[in-house]
Amino acid sequence: MKYMMMMNAPGGPYQVSGWSEDDFAAHIAFMNGFVEELGQAGELVAAEGLAGPDLAKRVRAGDDGTPITDGVFPESKEFLAGFWIVDVESPERAYELAARASAAPGPGGAPLNMAIEVREVMSGPPDDLV
Repeated sequence: MKYMMMMNAPGGPYQVSGWSEDDFAAHIAFMNGFVEELGQAGELVAAEGLAGPDLAKRVRAGDDGTPITDGVFPESKEFLAGFWIVDVESPERAYELAARASAAPGPGGAPLNMAIEVREVMSGPPDDLV
């Protein structure tokens, strides 16, 4: 089963601009190591970090189909900072992985304990139904 694990970071403390170089390096090393472990276990489908809300736009189609944008959202309470898509045997395994990601180190090496939303990736209908 595939699951998307979405890292929802708080708008304030997670913003790494105020972190020391060592804290930032430790955080990135943790994330890189986590992705490498998932890959070696054959559980990783995809993983990406995302730009902050100051670069985000919401887009919808106008009546004539042209894009209408809204945003940026620099004062968000929380924002989607990144995601992993994993292919695991059970939801419990996805929750276990999400808990590990949640404990990524922050300033001073303390676990951030960020909320990680876990959602099953839905598959399409069987080929004979389309």
